[in-house]
Amino acid sequence: MDNEVPFGHFRLDPKKRQLSRDGTPIKLGSRALDILCVLAKANGKLVTKDDLMRQVWPGIVVEDSNIQVHVSALRKALDEGNDGPSHIITVPGRGYRLVRSGLGPPPGQDADTAGATQMVPGTSIAVLPFQNMSSEQEQEYFADGIVDDIITGLSRIKWLFVIARNSSFIYKGKVVDAKRAGRELGARYLLEGSVRKAGNQVRINAQLIDAQTGAHLWAERYDRKFVDIFAVQDEITVSVIGAIEPTLRRVEIERVKRQRPDSLDAYDLILRAQSFTRSAMVEGAAAAIPLLERALALEPDYAVAHAMLARCFHVRFSRGGLHEADRLASIRHAHAAISGGSDDAATLATAGFVIWIDEHDIRMAFDLFDRALTISHSNVAALSMSAFALAWMGKTELAIERGDRALRVSPFDPWNSYLAHMAVAVAYFHTKQYEEARDAACRAVEANPGFSVPHTLLTATLAQLDQMEQARAAARQVLELQPNFTIRGFSISVGSAPEVYNPFAEAWRRAGLPEK
Repeated sequence: MDNEVPFGHFRLDPKKRQLSRDGTPIKLGSRALDILCVLAKANGKLVTKDDLMRQVWPGIVVEDSNIQVHVSALRKALDEGNDGPSHIITVPGRGYRLVRSGLGPPPGQDADTAGATQMVPGTSIAVLPFQNMSSEQEQEYFADGIVDDIITGLSRIKWLFVIARNSSFIYKGKVVDAKRAGRELGARYLLEGSVRKAGNQVRINAQLIDAQTGAHLWAERYDRKFVDIFAVQDEITVSVIGAIEPTLRRVEIERVKRQRPDSLDAYDLILRAQSFTRSAMVEGAAAAIPLLERALALEPDYAVAHAMLARCFHVRFSRGGLHEADRLASIRHAHAAISGGSDDAATLATAGFVIWIDEHDIRMAFDLFDRALTISHSNVAALSMSAFALAWMGKTELAIERGDRALRVSPFDPWNSYLAHMAVAVAYFHTKQYEEARDAACRAVEANPGFSVPHTLLTATLAQLDQMEQARAAARQVLELQPNFTIRGFSISVGSAPEVYNPFAEAWRRAGLPEK
Protein backbone atom coordinates (compact mmCIF):
# COMPACT_ATOMS: atom_id res chain seq x y z
CA MET A 1 0.00 0.00 0.00
CA ASP A 2 2.03 2.94 -1.27
CA ASN A 3 -0.67 5.55 -1.97
CA GLU A 4 -1.81 8.16 0.49
CA VAL A 5 -4.82 7.18 2.59
CA PRO A 6 -7.17 10.12 3.23
CA PHE A 7 -9.70 10.21 6.04
CA GLY A 8 -11.32 13.49 7.00
CA HIS A 9 -8.68 16.17 7.56
CA PHE A 10 -5.97 13.52 7.88
CA ARG A 11 -3.60 11.97 5.34
CA LEU A 12 -1.54 8.87 5.96
CA ASP A 13 1.45 8.23 3.72
CA PRO A 14 2.57 4.64 4.47
CA LYS A 15 5.58 4.89 2.15
CA LYS A 16 6.96 7.95 3.94
CA ARG A 17 5.52 6.69 7.23
CA GLN A 18 3.91 10.01 7.95
CA LEU A 19 0.54 11.18 9.24
CA SER A 20 -0.54 14.76 8.63
CA ARG A 21 -3.57 16.94 9.34
CA ASP A 22 -4.35 19.65 6.80
CA GLY A 23 -0.79 19.39 5.56
CA THR A 24 0.82 19.61 9.02
CA PRO A 25 2.81 16.52 10.07
CA ILE A 26 1.75 14.78 13.29
CA LYS A 27 4.34 13.09 15.45
CA LEU A 28 3.60 9.47 16.31
CA GLY A 29 5.62 6.69 17.86
CA SER A 30 6.81 4.06 15.41
CA ARG A 31 4.57 1.30 16.85
CA ALA A 32 1.48 3.52 16.80
CA LEU A 33 2.24 4.40 13.18
CA ASP A 34 2.71 0.72 12.37
CA ILE A 35 -0.71 -0.04 13.84
CA LEU A 36 -2.30 2.79 11.86
CA CYS A 37 -0.74 1.50 8.64
CA VAL A 38 -2.04 -2.03 9.30
CA LEU A 39 -5.55 -0.71 9.99
CA ALA A 40 -5.48 1.48 6.89
CA LYS A 41 -4.30 -1.42 4.73
CA ALA A 42 -7.33 -3.45 5.89
CA ASN A 43 -9.53 -0.82 4.17
CA GLY A 44 -12.20 -0.76 6.86
CA LYS A 45 -12.23 -4.47 7.66
CA LEU A 46 -11.76 -5.84 11.15
CA VAL A 47 -8.15 -6.40 12.22
CA THR A 48 -7.89 -8.79 15.14
CA LYS A 49 -5.50 -8.30 18.02
CA ASP A 50 -3.61 -11.39 16.91
CA ASP A 51 -3.17 -9.93 13.41
CA LEU A 52 -1.83 -6.70 14.89
CA MET A 53 0.58 -8.66 17.07
CA ARG A 54 1.91 -10.61 14.09
CA GLN A 55 2.34 -7.58 11.84
CA VAL A 56 3.54 -4.97 14.33
CA TRP A 57 5.60 -7.19 16.64
CA PRO A 58 6.69 -10.08 14.38
CA GLY A 59 8.38 -12.84 16.33
CA ILE A 60 8.02 -11.01 19.64
CA VAL A 61 5.66 -11.89 22.49
CA VAL A 62 4.08 -8.75 23.98
CA GLU A 63 1.09 -8.04 26.24
CA ASP A 64 -2.30 -6.97 24.85
CA SER A 65 -1.92 -3.75 26.82
CA ASN A 66 0.77 -2.65 24.35
CA ILE A 67 -1.86 -2.45 21.62
CA GLN A 68 -4.22 -0.49 23.87
CA VAL A 69 -1.49 2.03 24.76
CA HIS A 70 -0.66 2.73 21.12
CA VAL A 71 -4.31 2.81 20.03
CA SER A 72 -4.95 5.39 22.77
CA ALA A 73 -2.05 7.46 21.41
CA LEU A 74 -3.55 7.23 17.92
CA ARG A 75 -6.94 8.38 19.15
CA LYS A 76 -5.35 11.32 20.91
CA ALA A 77 -3.47 12.25 17.75
CA LEU A 78 -6.67 11.98 15.72
CA ASP A 79 -8.35 14.28 18.26
CA GLU A 80 -11.32 12.03 18.87
CA GLY A 81 -13.85 13.39 21.33
CA ASN A 82 -15.49 11.87 24.37
CA ASP A 83 -18.68 10.95 22.48
CA GLY A 84 -17.04 7.93 20.88
CA PRO A 85 -14.33 7.17 18.35
CA SER A 86 -14.68 8.76 14.95
CA HIS A 87 -11.92 6.83 13.21
CA ILE A 88 -10.75 3.83 15.26
CA ILE A 89 -13.56 1.56 16.43
CA THR A 90 -12.93 -1.08 19.07
CA VAL A 91 -14.90 -4.26 18.44
CA PRO A 92 -15.08 -5.76 21.97
CA GLY A 93 -13.12 -8.99 22.32
CA ARG A 94 -12.24 -9.04 18.62
CA GLY A 95 -10.05 -6.19 17.40
CA TYR A 96 -10.14 -2.80 15.68
CA ARG A 97 -11.36 -1.10 12.51
CA LEU A 98 -10.21 2.14 10.91
CA VAL A 99 -13.27 4.06 9.77
CA ARG A 100 -12.86 6.79 7.21
CA SER A 101 -16.22 8.42 7.83
CA GLY A 102 -18.05 11.59 8.74
CA LEU A 103 -15.71 14.14 7.22
CA GLY A 104 -16.40 14.16 3.51
CA PRO A 105 -15.02 12.29 0.49
CA PRO A 106 -11.36 11.87 -0.39
CA PRO A 107 -9.79 14.38 -2.81
CA GLY A 108 -10.79 13.82 -6.40
CA GLN A 109 -14.11 12.18 -5.50
CA ASP A 110 -17.44 13.92 -5.30
CA ALA A 111 -19.98 12.95 -2.68
CA ASP A 112 -22.02 10.90 -5.12
CA THR A 113 -19.17 8.47 -5.82
CA ALA A 114 -17.47 8.33 -2.46
CA GLY A 115 -19.74 5.80 -0.79
CA ALA A 116 -17.83 2.52 -0.74
CA THR A 117 -14.70 3.77 1.01
CA GLN A 118 -16.74 5.74 3.56
CA MET A 119 -19.07 2.97 4.76
CA VAL A 120 -18.51 1.61 8.26
CA PRO A 121 -18.28 -2.20 8.00
CA GLY A 122 -21.04 -4.19 9.64
CA THR A 123 -24.33 -2.70 10.80
CA SER A 124 -23.93 1.03 11.34
CA ILE A 125 -26.41 3.73 12.31
CA ALA A 126 -26.28 7.48 12.76
CA VAL A 127 -28.84 9.32 14.88
CA LEU A 128 -29.38 12.72 13.32
CA PRO A 129 -30.41 15.74 15.41
CA PHE A 130 -34.16 15.74 15.98
CA GLN A 131 -35.85 18.80 14.53
CA ASN A 132 -37.46 21.15 17.01
CA MET A 133 -40.87 22.04 15.56
CA SER A 134 -41.65 24.39 18.47
CA SER A 135 -40.55 27.98 18.88
CA GLU A 136 -39.39 27.46 22.48
CA GLN A 137 -35.65 27.16 23.05
CA GLU A 138 -36.33 24.73 25.90
CA GLN A 139 -37.54 22.19 23.36
CA GLU A 140 -34.20 22.42 21.56
CA TYR A 141 -32.49 21.05 24.66
CA PHE A 142 -35.20 18.45 25.08
CA ALA A 143 -34.78 17.24 21.48
CA ASP A 144 -30.98 17.09 21.80
CA GLY A 145 -31.33 15.22 25.10
CA ILE A 146 -33.48 12.55 23.46
CA VAL A 147 -30.90 12.08 20.71
CA ASP A 148 -28.06 11.85 23.25
CA ASP A 149 -29.96 9.19 25.21
CA ILE A 150 -30.78 7.20 22.07
CA ILE A 151 -27.13 7.26 20.96
CA THR A 152 -26.06 6.05 24.41
CA GLY A 153 -28.69 3.31 24.42
CA LEU A 154 -27.90 2.10 20.91
CA SER A 155 -24.20 2.01 21.77
CA ARG A 156 -24.98 -0.77 24.26
CA ILE A 157 -26.05 -3.01 21.37
CA LYS A 158 -22.68 -4.55 20.64
CA TRP A 159 -23.41 -5.77 17.11
CA LEU A 160 -24.37 -2.23 16.11
CA PHE A 161 -21.84 0.51 15.25
CA VAL A 162 -23.18 3.91 16.27
CA ILE A 163 -21.69 6.99 14.63
CA ALA A 164 -20.50 9.45 17.27
CA ARG A 165 -22.63 12.46 18.17
CA ASN A 166 -19.90 14.91 17.18
CA SER A 167 -20.15 13.56 13.62
CA SER A 168 -23.92 13.27 13.22
CA PHE A 169 -24.57 16.70 14.75
CA ILE A 170 -22.84 18.47 11.85
CA TYR A 171 -26.31 18.21 10.26
CA LYS A 172 -28.05 20.17 13.01
CA GLY A 173 -30.28 22.83 11.52
CA LYS A 174 -29.74 21.58 7.97
CA VAL A 175 -32.00 19.96 5.41
CA VAL A 176 -30.69 16.40 5.13
CA ASP A 177 -30.54 14.18 2.07
CA ALA A 178 -30.54 10.67 3.53
CA LYS A 179 -28.34 9.04 0.89
CA ARG A 180 -25.73 11.79 1.02
CA ALA A 181 -25.71 11.86 4.84
CA GLY A 182 -25.28 8.09 4.90
CA ARG A 183 -22.29 8.31 2.57
CA GLU A 184 -20.70 11.18 4.48
CA LEU A 185 -21.20 9.57 7.87
CA GLY A 186 -20.39 6.04 6.75
CA ALA A 187 -23.73 4.81 8.11
CA ARG A 188 -25.95 2.17 6.55
CA TYR A 189 -28.99 3.39 8.52
CA LEU A 190 -30.19 6.76 9.78
CA LEU A 191 -32.60 7.60 12.56
CA GLU A 192 -34.21 11.01 12.26
CA GLY A 193 -37.11 12.65 14.03
CA SER A 194 -38.89 15.76 15.22
CA VAL A 195 -40.28 17.18 18.46
CA ARG A 196 -43.37 19.37 18.76
CA LYS A 197 -44.83 20.72 22.02
CA ALA A 198 -48.30 22.17 22.40
CA GLY A 199 -49.44 23.10 25.90
CA ASN A 200 -48.64 20.22 28.23
CA GLN A 201 -48.46 17.68 25.38
CA VAL A 202 -45.39 16.70 23.40
CA ARG A 203 -45.32 14.73 20.15
CA ILE A 204 -42.17 12.95 18.96
CA ASN A 205 -41.93 11.45 15.50
CA ALA A 206 -39.10 9.06 14.68
CA GLN A 207 -38.24 7.15 11.54
CA LEU A 208 -35.55 4.68 10.52
CA ILE A 209 -34.15 5.03 7.01
CA ASP A 210 -31.98 2.82 4.82
CA ALA A 211 -29.32 5.35 3.83
CA GLN A 212 -28.32 3.38 0.74
CA THR A 213 -31.78 3.29 -0.81
CA GLY A 214 -33.61 6.07 1.01
CA ALA A 215 -36.36 3.60 1.97
CA HIS A 216 -38.25 4.07 5.23
CA LEU A 217 -37.93 0.91 7.34
CA TRP A 218 -39.86 1.91 10.44
CA ALA A 219 -41.72 4.94 11.77
CA GLU A 220 -43.54 5.71 14.99
CA ARG A 221 -45.25 8.63 16.69
CA TYR A 222 -45.17 9.13 20.45
CA ASP A 223 -47.67 11.42 22.21
CA ARG A 224 -46.93 12.08 25.86
CA LYS A 225 -47.86 14.53 28.59
CA PHE A 226 -45.00 16.93 29.19
CA VAL A 227 -44.90 16.70 32.98
CA ASP A 228 -41.43 15.41 33.87
CA ILE A 229 -39.02 16.19 31.03
CA PHE A 230 -36.52 13.51 32.06
CA ALA A 231 -39.16 10.82 32.55
CA VAL A 232 -40.51 11.53 29.06
CA GLN A 233 -36.99 11.39 27.60
CA ASP A 234 -36.35 8.03 29.27
CA GLU A 235 -39.68 6.56 28.15
CA ILE A 236 -39.23 7.63 24.53
CA THR A 237 -35.63 6.41 24.46
CA VAL A 238 -36.54 2.93 25.73
CA SER A 239 -39.41 2.67 23.22
CA VAL A 240 -37.29 3.74 20.25
CA ILE A 241 -34.38 1.43 21.08
CA GLY A 242 -36.71 -1.49 21.73
CA ALA A 243 -38.29 -1.03 18.29
CA ILE A 244 -35.09 -0.36 16.35
CA GLU A 245 -33.07 -3.42 17.46
CA PRO A 246 -35.41 -6.13 16.09
CA THR A 247 -36.18 -4.05 12.99
CA LEU A 248 -32.51 -3.73 12.10
CA ARG A 249 -31.88 -7.39 12.85
CA ARG A 250 -34.57 -8.48 10.41
CA VAL A 251 -33.35 -6.09 7.71
CA GLU A 252 -29.73 -7.20 8.13
CA ILE A 253 -30.66 -10.87 7.90
CA GLU A 254 -32.51 -10.25 4.64
CA ARG A 255 -29.49 -8.33 3.34
CA VAL A 256 -27.11 -11.17 4.12
CA LYS A 257 -29.42 -13.73 2.52
CA ARG A 258 -28.78 -11.98 -0.79
CA GLN A 259 -25.01 -12.42 -0.50
CA ARG A 260 -23.06 -15.33 -1.97
CA PRO A 261 -22.27 -17.90 0.74
CA ASP A 262 -18.55 -17.86 -0.05
CA SER A 263 -18.38 -14.09 0.56
CA LEU A 264 -19.59 -14.20 4.16
CA ASP A 265 -17.41 -13.08 7.06
CA ALA A 266 -17.98 -14.10 10.69
CA TYR A 267 -20.57 -11.39 11.32
CA ASP A 268 -22.54 -12.29 8.19
CA LEU A 269 -22.47 -15.96 9.17
CA ILE A 270 -24.01 -15.00 12.51
CA LEU A 271 -26.80 -13.12 10.75
CA ARG A 272 -27.49 -15.98 8.39
CA ALA A 273 -27.60 -18.45 11.29
CA GLN A 274 -30.12 -16.28 13.14
CA SER A 275 -32.76 -16.86 10.49
CA PHE A 276 -32.60 -20.60 11.31
CA THR A 277 -32.50 -20.34 15.10
CA ARG A 278 -35.84 -18.60 15.59
CA SER A 279 -37.79 -21.84 15.21
CA ALA A 280 -36.07 -23.22 18.34
CA MET A 281 -36.48 -26.66 16.78
CA VAL A 282 -33.92 -29.30 15.82
CA GLU A 283 -34.10 -28.62 12.07
CA GLY A 284 -33.26 -24.95 12.54
CA ALA A 285 -30.43 -25.75 14.94
CA ALA A 286 -29.01 -28.27 12.47
CA ALA A 287 -28.86 -25.59 9.76
CA ALA A 288 -27.41 -22.95 12.09
CA ILE A 289 -24.66 -24.99 13.77
CA PRO A 290 -22.37 -25.32 10.69
CA LEU A 291 -22.67 -21.57 10.01
CA LEU A 292 -21.78 -20.71 13.59
CA GLU A 293 -18.87 -23.14 13.59
CA ARG A 294 -17.58 -21.45 10.41
CA ALA A 295 -17.83 -18.11 12.23
CA LEU A 296 -15.75 -19.48 15.11
CA ALA A 297 -13.19 -20.89 12.68
CA LEU A 298 -12.72 -17.31 11.44
CA GLU A 299 -12.88 -15.71 14.91
CA PRO A 300 -12.45 -18.29 17.70
CA ASP A 301 -13.31 -15.88 20.54
CA TYR A 302 -16.50 -14.54 18.98
CA ALA A 303 -18.78 -14.47 22.06
CA VAL A 304 -22.01 -14.06 20.11
CA ALA A 305 -21.26 -17.17 18.03
CA HIS A 306 -20.54 -19.17 21.19
CA ALA A 307 -23.81 -18.01 22.78
CA MET A 308 -25.84 -18.91 19.71
CA LEU A 309 -24.16 -22.31 19.49
CA ALA A 310 -25.01 -22.89 23.16
CA ARG A 311 -28.68 -22.23 22.38
CA CYS A 312 -28.56 -24.49 19.30
CA PHE A 313 -27.04 -27.40 21.22
CA HIS A 314 -29.65 -26.89 23.94
CA VAL A 315 -32.36 -27.20 21.27
CA ARG A 316 -30.74 -30.35 19.93
CA PHE A 317 -30.47 -31.79 23.44
CA SER A 318 -33.97 -30.97 24.68
CA ARG A 319 -35.88 -31.72 21.49
CA GLY A 320 -33.49 -34.01 19.64
CA GLY A 321 -33.18 -37.04 21.90
CA LEU A 322 -31.63 -35.86 25.20
CA HIS A 323 -28.12 -36.84 24.15
CA GLU A 324 -25.60 -35.98 26.87
CA ALA A 325 -23.01 -34.80 24.32
CA ASP A 326 -25.38 -32.07 23.18
CA ARG A 327 -26.04 -30.93 26.75
CA LEU A 328 -22.33 -30.74 27.50
CA ALA A 329 -21.70 -28.84 24.25
CA SER A 330 -24.41 -26.31 25.14
CA ILE A 331 -22.84 -25.71 28.55
CA ARG A 332 -19.32 -25.50 27.11
CA HIS A 333 -20.28 -22.86 24.56
CA ALA A 334 -22.28 -20.89 27.16
CA HIS A 335 -19.19 -20.63 29.36
CA ALA A 336 -17.02 -19.76 26.34
CA ALA A 337 -19.41 -16.91 25.54
CA ILE A 338 -18.76 -15.27 28.92
CA SER A 339 -15.11 -16.24 29.41
CA GLY A 340 -13.83 -13.08 27.74
CA GLY A 341 -15.86 -10.79 29.98
CA SER A 342 -18.56 -10.09 27.39
CA ASP A 343 -20.48 -6.86 27.87
CA ASP A 344 -23.17 -7.66 25.32
CA ALA A 345 -26.53 -7.98 27.07
CA ALA A 346 -28.07 -10.50 24.67
CA THR A 347 -24.97 -12.72 24.81
CA LEU A 348 -24.95 -12.72 28.61
CA ALA A 349 -28.68 -13.46 28.70
CA THR A 350 -28.39 -16.35 26.25
CA ALA A 351 -25.50 -17.85 28.21
CA GLY A 352 -27.49 -17.44 31.41
CA PHE A 353 -30.52 -19.12 29.87
CA VAL A 354 -28.51 -22.18 28.81
CA ILE A 355 -26.69 -22.38 32.14
CA TRP A 356 -30.08 -22.29 33.90
CA ILE A 357 -31.88 -24.79 31.70
CA ASP A 358 -29.08 -27.30 30.94
CA GLU A 359 -26.56 -26.91 33.77
CA HIS A 360 -29.16 -25.95 36.43
CA ASP A 361 -26.74 -23.48 38.00
CA ILE A 362 -29.38 -21.01 39.15
CA ARG A 363 -27.03 -18.63 40.93
CA MET A 364 -24.73 -18.17 37.93
CA ALA A 365 -27.66 -17.93 35.52
CA PHE A 366 -29.34 -15.12 37.41
CA ASP A 367 -26.05 -13.33 37.95
CA LEU A 368 -25.73 -13.28 34.15
CA PHE A 369 -29.34 -12.11 33.72
CA ASP A 370 -28.69 -9.31 36.22
CA ARG A 371 -25.48 -8.30 34.46
CA ALA A 372 -27.32 -8.21 31.14
CA LEU A 373 -30.10 -6.00 32.51
CA THR A 374 -27.56 -3.72 34.18
CA ILE A 375 -25.93 -3.16 30.79
CA SER A 376 -29.29 -2.60 29.08
CA HIS A 377 -32.45 -2.58 31.17
CA SER A 378 -34.53 -2.62 27.96
CA ASN A 379 -32.83 -5.63 26.35
CA VAL A 380 -35.68 -7.84 25.19
CA ALA A 381 -33.65 -11.07 25.19
CA ALA A 382 -32.58 -10.58 28.81
CA LEU A 383 -36.11 -9.67 29.90
CA SER A 384 -37.86 -12.55 28.14
CA MET A 385 -35.29 -15.25 28.94
CA SER A 386 -35.09 -14.34 32.62
CA ALA A 387 -38.92 -14.13 32.75
CA PHE A 388 -39.20 -17.68 31.39
CA ALA A 389 -36.74 -18.99 33.97
CA LEU A 390 -38.47 -17.11 36.79
CA ALA A 391 -41.86 -18.50 35.78
CA TRP A 392 -40.72 -22.14 35.96
CA MET A 393 -39.15 -21.40 39.35
CA GLY A 394 -42.45 -20.11 40.71
CA LYS A 395 -41.37 -16.45 40.87
CA THR A 396 -44.60 -15.48 39.18
CA GLU A 397 -44.88 -11.78 40.01
CA LEU A 398 -41.43 -10.90 38.71
CA ALA A 399 -41.86 -13.26 35.73
CA ILE A 400 -45.05 -11.48 34.65
CA GLU A 401 -43.48 -8.06 35.22
CA ARG A 402 -40.45 -8.86 33.06
CA GLY A 403 -42.50 -10.64 30.40
CA ASP A 404 -44.90 -7.71 30.11
CA ARG A 405 -41.99 -5.26 30.04
CA ALA A 406 -40.35 -7.18 27.18
CA LEU A 407 -43.58 -6.99 25.21
CA ARG A 408 -44.04 -3.28 25.95
CA VAL A 409 -40.48 -2.44 24.97
CA SER A 410 -40.64 -4.36 21.70
CA PRO A 411 -44.18 -5.53 20.89
CA PHE A 412 -43.38 -6.55 17.31
CA ASP A 413 -40.15 -8.48 17.89
CA PRO A 414 -40.78 -12.00 16.56
CA TRP A 415 -37.45 -13.24 17.92
CA ASN A 416 -38.29 -12.83 21.57
CA SER A 417 -42.04 -12.20 21.89
CA TYR A 418 -42.94 -15.88 21.90
CA LEU A 419 -40.62 -16.47 24.86
CA ALA A 420 -42.14 -13.56 26.80
CA HIS A 421 -45.66 -14.84 26.10
CA MET A 422 -44.62 -18.33 27.25
CA ALA A 423 -43.21 -16.91 30.49
CA VAL A 424 -46.46 -15.10 31.19
CA ALA A 425 -48.48 -18.23 30.35
CA VAL A 426 -46.47 -20.38 32.81
CA ALA A 427 -46.78 -17.75 35.55
CA TYR A 428 -50.55 -17.37 35.14
CA PHE A 429 -50.98 -21.17 35.04
CA HIS A 430 -49.08 -21.53 38.31
CA THR A 431 -51.33 -18.91 39.95
CA LYS A 432 -54.44 -20.73 38.61
CA GLN A 433 -55.40 -17.87 36.31
CA TYR A 434 -56.09 -20.31 33.52
CA GLU A 435 -57.94 -18.04 31.09
CA GLU A 436 -55.09 -15.52 31.18
CA ALA A 437 -52.62 -18.40 30.79
CA ARG A 438 -54.54 -19.71 27.77
CA ASP A 439 -54.56 -16.27 26.12
CA ALA A 440 -50.81 -15.87 26.63
CA ALA A 441 -50.18 -19.40 25.31
CA CYS A 442 -52.27 -18.62 22.22
CA ARG A 443 -50.17 -15.52 21.57
CA ALA A 444 -46.99 -17.58 21.95
CA VAL A 445 -48.30 -20.07 19.39
CA GLU A 446 -49.17 -17.24 17.01
CA ALA A 447 -45.70 -15.71 17.41
CA ASN A 448 -43.87 -19.00 16.70
CA PRO A 449 -46.29 -21.66 15.40
CA GLY A 450 -43.53 -24.11 14.45
CA PHE A 451 -42.14 -24.32 18.01
CA SER A 452 -43.52 -27.24 20.02
CA VAL A 453 -43.28 -25.73 23.51
CA PRO A 454 -45.98 -23.03 23.10
CA HIS A 455 -48.34 -25.81 22.00
CA THR A 456 -47.54 -27.77 25.18
CA LEU A 457 -48.50 -24.74 27.28
CA LEU A 458 -51.70 -24.29 25.30
CA THR A 459 -52.50 -27.99 25.81
CA ALA A 460 -52.18 -27.66 29.59
CA THR A 461 -54.24 -24.48 29.89
CA LEU A 462 -57.05 -25.91 27.76
CA ALA A 463 -57.09 -29.07 29.87
CA GLN A 464 -57.34 -27.05 33.08
CA LEU A 465 -60.29 -25.17 31.57
CA ASP A 466 -61.92 -28.55 30.80
CA GLN A 467 -61.84 -27.79 27.08
CA MET A 468 -60.68 -31.33 26.45
CA GLU A 469 -61.42 -31.60 22.74
CA GLN A 470 -59.27 -28.55 22.03
CA ALA A 471 -56.65 -29.76 24.53
CA ARG A 472 -56.30 -33.10 22.73
CA ALA A 473 -56.03 -31.30 19.40
CA ALA A 474 -53.25 -29.13 20.82
CA ALA A 475 -51.53 -32.25 22.17
CA ARG A 476 -51.62 -33.83 18.72
CA GLN A 477 -49.98 -30.68 17.35
CA VAL A 478 -47.21 -31.04 19.95
CA LEU A 479 -46.47 -34.58 18.79
CA GLU A 480 -46.65 -33.61 15.15
CA LEU A 481 -43.98 -30.96 15.71
CA GLN A 482 -41.95 -33.03 18.21
CA PRO A 483 -42.72 -36.76 17.95
CA ASN A 484 -40.29 -37.62 20.76
CA PHE A 485 -41.95 -35.33 23.34
CA THR A 486 -42.50 -36.94 26.73
CA ILE A 487 -43.61 -35.46 30.03
CA ARG A 488 -40.62 -36.97 31.82
CA GLY A 489 -38.20 -35.77 29.14
CA PHE A 490 -39.45 -32.18 29.31
CA SER A 491 -39.02 -32.20 33.09
CA ILE A 492 -35.25 -32.56 32.62
CA SER A 493 -35.14 -28.99 31.31
CA VAL A 494 -37.76 -27.09 33.32
CA GLY A 495 -38.90 -29.45 36.07
CA SER A 496 -36.62 -28.33 38.87
CA ALA A 497 -39.55 -26.84 40.84
CA PRO A 498 -42.10 -29.69 41.26
CA GLU A 499 -44.78 -27.36 42.61
CA VAL A 500 -44.74 -25.59 39.24
CA TYR A 501 -44.13 -28.56 36.96
CA ASN A 502 -46.42 -31.23 38.44
CA PRO A 503 -49.73 -29.45 37.66
CA PHE A 504 -48.58 -29.11 34.04
CA ALA A 505 -47.66 -32.79 33.95
CA GLU A 506 -51.08 -33.80 35.24
CA ALA A 507 -52.84 -31.61 32.65
CA TRP A 508 -50.71 -33.12 29.86
CA ARG A 509 -51.57 -36.65 30.98
CA ARG A 510 -55.26 -35.81 30.83
CA ALA A 511 -54.81 -34.43 27.31
CA GLY A 512 -53.07 -37.61 26.14
CA LEU A 513 -49.38 -36.62 25.97
CA PRO A 514 -47.05 -39.57 26.69
CA GLU A 515 -45.38 -39.99 30.07
CA LYS A 516 -42.10 -41.40 28.71
